Amino acid sequence: AMAEPELGTRFQRHFLAARQLHSFPWLELEQNLQTSLDSSLLVDILHKTILHPLCVKYPPSTKYRRCFLTELIKKHESTAAEPLDELYDALADILNEEESTCCYKNYLLPTGECVTLSESVAIISGGTTGLVTWDAALHLAEWAVENSAVFSNRTVLELGSGIGFTGIAICKTCNPKTYIFSDHHHGVLKQLAENICLNGFVLELQTTQRIQMETRDQEGEATNYQNPKVIVAELDWGSVTGKQLLDLQPDVVIAADVVYDPEITLALIAMLQNLSTSRGDRKPPEVYIASTIRNPDTYCLFQAELDKVGIRWQIIPAPSNSTFLYDVQPNVTILQLFI
Repeated sequence: AMAEPELGTRFQRHFLAARQLHSFPWLELEQNLQTSLDSSLLVDILHKTILHPLCVKYPPSTKYRRCFLTELIKKHESTAAEPLDELYDALADILNEEESTCCYKNYLLPTGECVTLSESVAIISGGTTGLVTWDAALHLAEWAVENSAVFSNRTVLELGSGIGFTGIAICKTCNPKTYIFSDHHHGVLKQLAENICLNGFVLELQTTQRIQMETRDQEGEATNYQNPKVIVAELDWGSVTGKQLLDLQPDVVIAADVVYDPEITLALIAMLQNLSTSRGDRKPPEVYIASTIRNPDTYCLFQAELDKVGIRWQIIPAPSNSTFLYDVQPNVTILQLFI
């Protein structure tokens, strides 16, 4: 789970987002908090964060909300305003909650819609890192929103979809004809399918019958999208056949945070080669891979192996707007591959 100092830093980002709702510059907001004689601004922030109906229905982790409220109370106690019982009541309610291994995260899209995901509170859970959303997925989604023509009315295959953030964001903003989510880990596929349905999509399972859907009052959570056609495919890069890839027939292939292990990287490249030779008479798909470069050696190996098998690549410009709250780093990049 995330450390408390990191949660405090993330609070600052959310506090910054909350102030945008008031059209105040950051320093002006701080000054208003210091000089305010009433608690209306803090009440407004409270109701647009912890007590927002979406947050109440799909709450973030207990630890996160506890830290957020603690910081908010510190802000309030440093002002000249009267004590605010509502802040302390909210904190008391959270302190009485039991810790959970899962939580919800809600991401606001530029359209005003929301992507709601059930995620693990731990980075590694069930023997996989696929049950959380990683920064490269957010970065790729931001780029996709700005380049929606790449996906509009096309069949998109996502490799290593995890719990679904990038794909759900693209389905809600870019109007693809068909979107194929794919992964291999059974627990990830199960959570992925639940998150897709949670966001209002009718799911077609193109995998085994092992994915058991939970029907936790998910009807009517969002618009019942008629388009795109949404599929979940169980896809093992090491054993996928040419026929399986030919049946998918993607126009666009994307992936986020899949270049982190040399063995997996080699399997990915072999699968891309297989995809290239299994396309029949169709032109090759456009391929975009978003990565956070944690280990430069592993990333350089990826590029060297691409060169070795004759797959050209280029770095494409980063999205110009920051839509989602995450650690924007200079080492998050997107490669376009030409297979």
